[in-house]
Amino acid sequence: MSFAEDVKNELCQYESSSDADVAMKIEASCLLRMGGSIILGMNGAVGIRLSTANNAVARRLLGILKKQYELPTNVLVRQGLNLRKKNMYTLSVEPSIEGRQALEDLALWPVTEQIPRSWLKSMESRRAFLRGAFLGGGSVNKPQSDYHLEFMTGNESFAREIIHVLRLFHIHAGLTERKEEYVVYLKEGDAVTNCLQIMGAQSALMEFENVRIMKTVRNQINRQVNCETANLQKVVDAAVRQVKAIRIIDREIGIEELPEKLRVVARLRWENPEASLKELEELMDGELSKSGIGHRLKKIEALALTYDPMGLEEI
Repeated sequence: MSFAEDVKNELCQYESSSDADVAMKIEASCLLRMGGSIILGMNGAVGIRLSTANNAVARRLLGILKKQYELPTNVLVRQGLNLRKKNMYTLSVEPSIEGRQALEDLALWPVTEQIPRSWLKSMESRRAFLRGAFLGGGSVNKPQSDYHLEFMTGNESFAREIIHVLRLFHIHAGLTERKEEYVVYLKEGDAVTNCLQIMGAQSALMEFENVRIMKTVRNQINRQVNCETANLQKVVDAAVRQVKAIRIIDREIGIEELPEKLRVVARLRWENPEASLKELEELMDGELSKSGIGHRLKKIEALALTYDPMGLEEI
């Protein structure tokens, strides 16, 4: 089972703490607006149909329609063709006058009807809006992969309404088109976790956050290791360059011909080719600071280049 299915299964168990009837109506309206299709009958009769691969979503909608409107419903289960194919659940409300009245109450009929802004006054209503939209056409990546949560709908106006509701929670979403569908997407970790929390998927949120924390710690460790490795490489490269400069001077004039201050540092580096400047400072027993040693080594390099201008090019 995918992480997105786990989230939907958990959302289908959610119970509103306040305005439960209003929340259920908004949730059903958004769910059907995302994935439902209108069925037209004779003499003004109207029905609706929803197909989903998630059994919990079908049962959730069935329960709401029966509780809120006492509508007769049919559920058809079509088995997958092989082991990897999921069952499809098709919930239908056959065309009737009662069906049309229910759809009018859900702001689904006529088809040009939009979600009334008055439905979005309370926080619980806004949560129900996003929960229904996600159950009808939402998806979220498993936390181990890239952060991505999306709502997919064929209705551009409703896609923009989803963006509006997300903004009410200070969540900024993007909008794109994909195969004649409109996709509202979140790609930031904070936005995804906030959305999961708002919709009511607390268990999924905890799993997501745990993995996210592990990824953050692992990335920090990797960055630190890479930084330390890079610094170590710089130390090694500098030491190799300094040793080669000393060899050039020894070949040309001999180390003993260097001024005493440079000669002491040259011999120290020659005898400790792998030591850092800090380690060389410790070997000097405080007689010369790390910056002082580095300064004298720079002078040695400059002197070597006067004898062999290309001698340090390969370092």
